[in-house]
Amino acid sequence: MFTLKELQDLINNAISNEKIGREPFSLYDPINYTLESGGKRIRPALALMACNLFTDNINPAIKPALGLEIFHNFTLLHDDIMDHAGIRRGKPTVHKKWNENTAILSGDAMFIKAYEYLLDCRSPNFRDILKVFNETALEVCEGQQYDMEFETRESVSEDDYLRMIELKTSVLLAASLKIGAMIGGADNADAELLYKFGKNIGLAFQLQDDLLDVYGDINVFGKKPGGDIVANKKTLMLIKALELAANDELKTLKNLLSDKNIDSEKKITAVTEIYNKLNIKSIVEEQIKRLNADAVRFLESVSVNENKKGELIKLAEKLTNRIN
Repeated sequence: MFTLKELQDLINNAISNEKIGREPFSLYDPINYTLESGGKRIRPALALMACNLFTDNINPAIKPALGLEIFHNFTLLHDDIMDHAGIRRGKPTVHKKWNENTAILSGDAMFIKAYEYLLDCRSPNFRDILKVFNETALEVCEGQQYDMEFETRESVSEDDYLRMIELKTSVLLAASLKIGAMIGGADNADAELLYKFGKNIGLAFQLQDDLLDVYGDINVFGKKPGGDIVANKKTLMLIKALELAANDELKTLKNLLSDKNIDSEKKITAVTEIYNKLNIKSIVEEQIKRLNADAVRFLESVSVNENKKGELIKLAEKLTNRIN
């Protein structure tokens, strides 16, 4: 069985050797800039890990796995425009380094290149694999739409939020596992169990990201905490705080959210204090633990030797245990 590190190295080497481009090179330069800027390569690694559960030969899954990574980075390119983000992985975002029109067009080209890499799949169930990818690509767009709508909606429920992050983040992790398993020769039942495993770790991963945005160490997390608080982002933390706060505490929280002139640092400190009083961190951590436990149960049911599942379990723990 391949380790995560071995697969990440394999993917990085493949990306280095797969320079994308032809005339006009100005269309493709931002694509190579984005792909070479790093990242954990989690989605392609999951695809290769899932394939490796059922076969020692992961070569047929490499090009489709790269397609999943290209698609993921395409979504980041467009997300950064919508979020007005200036930095990604410690470097200027494409729309800042070039301009918005370039970022949109290069992103579109990335989406097409993702399909090109998936077309390299030689699996006999290629049509079903493409259906999984198509459905997932559409769901990611749906998740992004919900995320944008939540910015102006007065009220967002816990179920609303979990559905949004399932679509925006979780389904691509789940699909990466399912596609890899299908290429490796898994039957429908095992492929679906891996999909459910991925969906749960995806939800846990995003909830952990929400925690890190408030409680993460800038030296570990890589960005200054509090961005979600400043933006009034309707994370599960804020949703639970609005649900549990009462009387003066609720009034204070609502005032902090509506005050457009408040100093950012003051707002972060005040909202975090309310989270601490309401024990919000522990509530979200418990939700993460439940999702992890459900994920492990799905993985345990996959009909391969337990020894083969070790790397997937370690990766799930790594993704959802990043607070310290």
